[in-house]
Amino acid sequence: MNDIDVEAVEEIDESVVPSGIEGPEYVLYGGKGGVGKTTMAAATALASARDGTATLVVSTDPAHSLSDTLETDIPAEPAQIREDIPLYAAEIDPEAALGDDPLGLEGGGLGGLGQLLGEDVTDPFTNAMPGTDEAAAIRLLIRYLDDERFDRVVVDTAPTGHTLRLLELPEVMDTMVGKLLSFRERLSGMMGTITGMFGDADEEDIEEGLDDLRVLRERIERLRTILQDPQKTDFRVVMVPEELSVMESERLLERLAAFDIPVGTIVVNRVMEDLADVADVETDWYVSPNLETCEFCQRRWDVQQKALERSQDVFRGHDVRRVPLFADEVRGEQLLRVVAACLEE
Repeated sequence: MNDIDVEAVEEIDESVVPSGIEGPEYVLYGGKGGVGKTTMAAATALASARDGTATLVVSTDPAHSLSDTLETDIPAEPAQIREDIPLYAAEIDPEAALGDDPLGLEGGGLGGLGQLLGEDVTDPFTNAMPGTDEAAAIRLLIRYLDDERFDRVVVDTAPTGHTLRLLELPEVMDTMVGKLLSFRERLSGMMGTITGMFGDADEEDIEEGLDDLRVLRERIERLRTILQDPQKTDFRVVMVPEELSVMESERLLERLAAFDIPVGTIVVNRVMEDLADVADVETDWYVSPNLETCEFCQRRWDVQQKALERSQDVFRGHDVRRVPLFADEVRGEQLLRVVAACLEE
């Protein structure tokens, strides 16, 4: 096997790397762990902000890889991280995000309703949910839905599977509110009895809880509408050209389809192709895999080709973007701008 010489990334010509992205208000990256979701989110957000669009990129990866990718410290709450462009970022600890005010309601929860229904019902984001990072992503989307600071929100861990079941809550809440209103009306003259049955609950507690429940129901209903609207949301599935990743992507697409959430884009990362075949970006530093004399490269390319052949059902009906395998670690603005060019080609 021949050695591959790796050169450091040099300055990238401004004229050959496009700025900005064409896309909806919400861009969500989902996929198997380790396929490059954070890289894609960082590249997308950076390109968006360079076009003058106030953009928030949110990561719920506890490893804080967004900070490493963008090469800057990123706080737990959204803050502008560049003075020259409107790029905002937040790196969220999922456990902390779901600890205080998990529902994104001012005041920290569903008020007095918890005394009537119990925390298992009134706090649906926190109870031993296996995908805490995904639940945090939904919670953050609800929280930043109406934040006037941001014209676009990019999330690098998209909610999938069991967390999307939270989108079914509006119907459950309708039933809950109806039952509570009926309950209150029928027993409006017996508050003393109700207090005895439910501890310190009183009319004010019930009303406060109902108001909070209505607010949460409206927010989740709006979030569901947005996620199901391809004009507002692009759910992007990231995969690598390997059979296990293809299988995971197939399952993810099935789960999203079950919730009527369209996937606009499939991103295939780390493809052993020349950069010039993927994006119209001219660089002197890019090192292509040697598929002629490098046995390792040839065998890896064979694995990728088989996976790509199997991916045809995954690709069907979606925009497919390929990002090449870089010799350098993808971090910092220069390489992220090249990735963005591949995504928006």
